[in-house]
Amino acid sequence: MLLRLIRTYTGRYLPWVVAVVALQLVASLAILVLPALNARIIDQGIARGNTEVIATTGMLMLGVTLLQAMAAISAVYCGARAAMGTGRDLRRAVQRSVAGFSDLEVEKFGAPSLITRGTNDVQQVQMLVLMGLNLMVAAPLMSVGGIIMAVREDPGLSWLLWVSVPLLAALIGVIVVRLMPMFRKMQARIDDINGVLREQVVGLRVVRAFVREDYEKKRFATSNDALAGISLRIGELFVLMFPLIMMILHLATAAVVWFGAQRIEAGQLEVGGMTAFIQYLLQILMAVMMGVFMLMMAPRAIVSAERIGEVLKTRTTLHEPTAPVTPEHARGVVEFRDLSYRYPGAEKPVLAGIDFTASPGTTTAIIGSTGSGKSTLLNLVPRLYDPTGGQVLLDGVALTDLEREQIVSRVAAVPQKPYLFSGTVASNLRFGNPEATDDELWAALETAQAADFVRAMPEALESNISQGGTSVSGGQRQRLCIARALVAKPLVYLFDDSFSALDVATDARLRTALKPVTAEATMIIVAQRVSTVVDADQILVLEHGRIQARGTHHELLERSSTYREIVQSQLNPEDSPLEASSAHGTDRAGNTPSPEARS
Repeated sequence: MLLRLIRTYTGRYLPWVVAVVALQLVASLAILVLPALNARIIDQGIARGNTEVIATTGMLMLGVTLLQAMAAISAVYCGARAAMGTGRDLRRAVQRSVAGFSDLEVEKFGAPSLITRGTNDVQQVQMLVLMGLNLMVAAPLMSVGGIIMAVREDPGLSWLLWVSVPLLAALIGVIVVRLMPMFRKMQARIDDINGVLREQVVGLRVVRAFVREDYEKKRFATSNDALAGISLRIGELFVLMFPLIMMILHLATAAVVWFGAQRIEAGQLEVGGMTAFIQYLLQILMAVMMGVFMLMMAPRAIVSAERIGEVLKTRTTLHEPTAPVTPEHARGVVEFRDLSYRYPGAEKPVLAGIDFTASPGTTTAIIGSTGSGKSTLLNLVPRLYDPTGGQVLLDGVALTDLEREQIVSRVAAVPQKPYLFSGTVASNLRFGNPEATDDELWAALETAQAADFVRAMPEALESNISQGGTSVSGGQRQRLCIARALVAKPLVYLFDDSFSALDVATDARLRTALKPVTAEATMIIVAQRVSTVVDADQILVLEHGRIQARGTHHELLERSSTYREIVQSQLNPEDSPLEASSAHGTDRAGNTPSPEARS
């Protein structure tokens, strides 16, 4: 997987890679020439007192050094361009893949893991590419070139190369084999600590409300200690590795001096030649050390590449149609036909036998106990999931035959958990309609009963909103999300328990203000409060994933015991369900009473 990612994403920067290879070749050749020139100065200059050789060879060494420095700097620049481009493209690929996931795929990986894979894992691959272009290109050149030049200086000492280099390679191999599973555990530990920290930051108010700070500290400490423990074990191998490498390096140098001195005494080698041989041996072992450094990074990059590959290979269950169909009329008619839905691995379907139609100009309310499938049913309309049986149709066309843009342009949803993005009030409201004017934003805010508190903000529409909308209250966040849906001006409005954080008076004003704005649109509302759904054109009572009853408020009071129980649970003990009609906005005859009658 690592090689596949590098081939795919680094291959786009082939000119930069070619430039790195060429420049590293120049730099490596320059480095290999320097010991030979130094030997020439010693043997032909210093030993013989020839200052001319010392001067000319010294100037040549200076020129070669400058060439090597320029080539090395240019190679690092080209390598950085290729590596940073690879990282950018890989992050973009991960983000686009995740953006196309349905809720099922997101839940499968988990948000903390997806964040780690798109940041830390990509960084590991990016660093491997960067160091690889700058080290792994030079290391083979230095190793092979160093061996050739060392043998050229004195073949009699070459046996030292065949002992020290394999010994060093064997040592590296043993350590790398042990590092692989450790790095895999390390990335999993990073996932864990990200998950814990994310939960604690998002749920900080809950932690404080239940005085669970000590428990959460221990929970974080456990994850933190687990990450520190595996990091410590990896560090122990690194600490052991470098002294062993340096020991082999120094022993090899001492051996060259010992056996080289004997050859010099026998007249088989000159002092300059032995000096050059030592330098070439050091260059060879340094090249091997560069390979060691790369091999230390490779196991973690391999693990990271596997994790990235899992995301890129995952195919969302929400496929775009191969032959998309365009509805003849854009009206906003939503139809459920014998729909069923079962979560993966679940024993029973959460929804079964759902049949109903929501038409423009009408409000369809869905009510039921917790876990009855209300939110799941609503999430099928914007195609956050695909049904496991039956169909959801929009303007007579199955959602699976519509392009996602066609669905998004017709449907706007206000989720059960309202979410705002970091930015300003205006940028959040324009999320569904970037071309909306300020007047349109204020109109939506007025309808959503949010204009007053937005005007009270320091910069009104340009006031900052923190990530998740934590800088405003729950009710304000809910109203801003409703205003965002209104700005989009869709044909279908979906409200998933979107009035739960509002007081009864604000809820009533909001629903009254919504009527003229959404008069020609289709509204589907999921609610817990009867007062929110009492005026709906049809109310669906869900029980165990099935429609237990349907009708208007008064019809259900007469026909549905489940609905009567829901109504009764929200009344004073002395009230009866039928008397509740006027309390929730209608009298016994089904007419809306005047404000005087209500008071």
